[in-house]
Amino acid sequence: MGVWSFITGAALLLLILVAICFLLYCGYIYYTHVKYDHIPGPPRDSFLFGHSPTIIKIMKNKKVIYDTFLEWVEKYGPVIRINGLHNTLVLIVSPEGVKEFLMTPKYTKDNFYKRIEALFGTRFMGKGLVTDQDYEHWHKQRRIMDPAFSRTYLMELMGTFNDKAEDLVDTLGEKADRKCQVGMHDMLSRVTLDVIAKVAFGLELNSLHDDQTPFPRAISTVMRGMVETRNPLAKYNPGKQAFIRDVKENIKLLRNTGKECIERRMKAIQEGEDIPVDILTQILKGAELEDGCSLEDLIDNFVTFFIAGQETTANQLSFAVMELAQNPEILTRVQSEVDEVIGSKRDIAYEDLGKLQYLSQVLKETLRLYPTAPGTSRALEEETVVEGVRIPARTTLMFNSYIMGRMEKFYQDPLVFNPDRFHPDAPKPGYAYFPFSLGPRSCIGQVFAQMEAKVVMAKFLQRFEFELVEGQSFRILDTGTLRPMDGVICRLRPRGEQKNK
Repeated sequence: MGVWSFITGAALLLLILVAICFLLYCGYIYYTHVKYDHIPGPPRDSFLFGHSPTIIKIMKNKKVIYDTFLEWVEKYGPVIRINGLHNTLVLIVSPEGVKEFLMTPKYTKDNFYKRIEALFGTRFMGKGLVTDQDYEHWHKQRRIMDPAFSRTYLMELMGTFNDKAEDLVDTLGEKADRKCQVGMHDMLSRVTLDVIAKVAFGLELNSLHDDQTPFPRAISTVMRGMVETRNPLAKYNPGKQAFIRDVKENIKLLRNTGKECIERRMKAIQEGEDIPVDILTQILKGAELEDGCSLEDLIDNFVTFFIAGQETTANQLSFAVMELAQNPEILTRVQSEVDEVIGSKRDIAYEDLGKLQYLSQVLKETLRLYPTAPGTSRALEEETVVEGVRIPARTTLMFNSYIMGRMEKFYQDPLVFNPDRFHPDAPKPGYAYFPFSLGPRSCIGQVFAQMEAKVVMAKFLQRFEFELVEGQSFRILDTGTLRPMDGVICRLRPRGEQKNK
């Protein structure tokens, strides 16, 4: 009897403690509501979960959450709050706010980036260039990396860009029979993977010809894992456990590849071999200049560049193909420019890139509508006022190029694909376009990426006519970056060949 009394008493005490903790947590949530409810925003779905149910529902339906955020800012103004449990984020779509918070090192990256330091408890990007919240440490890394993105080094990459792009068009040429259906996103993902592996790390992956290579799937899986972390309860969901294990295994694959690559380059340096001034060399130089830099720290930047250098460029090129196929007048105009500048040459010269002005406009307009890395965030440490709205201290601020790029306030007929918006003489809204972010934390690889994109797209346009296979939705899939959901399935034929031969 005494034992049962003890168990009953202990259970009752535990229930009381749980109830007290729950009430305290509810009190804290109420406190955050009081703290932020002067900021405009849509009604919460519930007191406890805030807007999380809406966000989770959108994710389950594979819709883009930023379209909903766009509706909210159009209705409630350029500064809105978004609640989730005890957390409150503030979304700012004001050019003045973008200028203030992105153009200075005063505002550091916020705790969102901790979610991609490690995914589901497995180290992912760690303290690499994208995730590092310590500005001084980041700045040190950035200075070390800069030589690998200098104009001199980038010019030397033209040979590799040409070779890999030629490999792509040769492979596509085998499928250009007007009947074969080609998944352009898959093919472009493979060529950009081959490019970044070669020019950054000296690896020959040959993924264009190797259907068994695990890297394209590994990257896609870990990117989907990033999206799942938006739901704070995902890691507790029994139905997600197999997927989470898959994410962890693919992170280990990427990091083990980085480890092998770094150790091989270290050995080459020790043996006095000639080594390129590439990203991997600069990663290792960073180790020499930084006390206490571990192998895991080096792998962080390997993974960062391996993924960032492949995923975003492939997605941009895929969206560009999708839009050109739907806009024949724009396609004809850009192909005419390619014919004039490149002609029938196999190799595109560095000097040719500057002459492909309209192609540049096409690629920029693609990133306006489909910024593959749609946004960034900053930590606000002191109370401030933006657009007349007081924002409390210690708040996470969100900035989103996708949303601003689709607002009538900044772009006339924003959903119309119009490369003339980016003509050198066209008026452009300030601080509304930032697909590579802005300021000191802008993407170090943006010039690299656009050079690569121009070479690949110019060769593709030089060689092929193309049309989209019927029945595609043209929806966008959010996998951490934005990509075409249906994969941009096309039929190809060689340029100059009669369409109805």
